[in-house]
Amino acid sequence: MTKTGLTMELLILWGSALSVLSLVATLIGVPWVVARLPSDYFARPRRSSWRLSPDAPVPALLLGLLKNLLGALLVLLGLVLLVTPGQGVLTLLAGLLLMNFPGKYQLERWLVMRPGVLRGLNWLRARQRERPFDTPSC
Repeated sequence: MTKTGLTMELLILWGSALSVLSLVATLIGVPWVVARLPSDYFARPRRSSWRLSPDAPVPALLLGLLKNLLGALLVLLGLVLLVTPGQGVLTLLAGLLLMNFPGKYQLERWLVMRPGVLRGLNWLRARQRERPFDTPSC
C-alpha cells in the first residue's frame, strides 16, 4: 500500500470514529440537557445568567471559558462532519448552543417555535418524567 493510500485510510478511520463519538455524545447529551432546563426557559422574555454569581466569579469565568471552547470545537467538528459521514448538523447546532454570543437566546426561541421542535423537546422531557416546556410567546 502506498503512503497516500495509508494516509487516506487513516483519515477515513478517524473521521468515522469522530462521527460515531459525536452521535453517541448527542444521544446522551441532548436529553440530559433538555431535562435539566427549567420548564419556563423558552417562555421568559430574557434569559437569566448563571455567570453573574458574586460568590465565585473565577470558577464561573473558567467554566464559561471551557463551555465556549467546547462549543467552538463542536462547531469546527460539525463543519468537518458536514462533508464527511456523520452528524454534522447536530454537532454544529450543539456547538452553537453551547457558545455565548449576542442574540443566542432569541435564536433558541426562534428554533423552538419551528413546527415540531417544541413537541420533540417535550417528548424528550416526558421520557425523563419532567414537566413540558411552557409555550413561548411571540
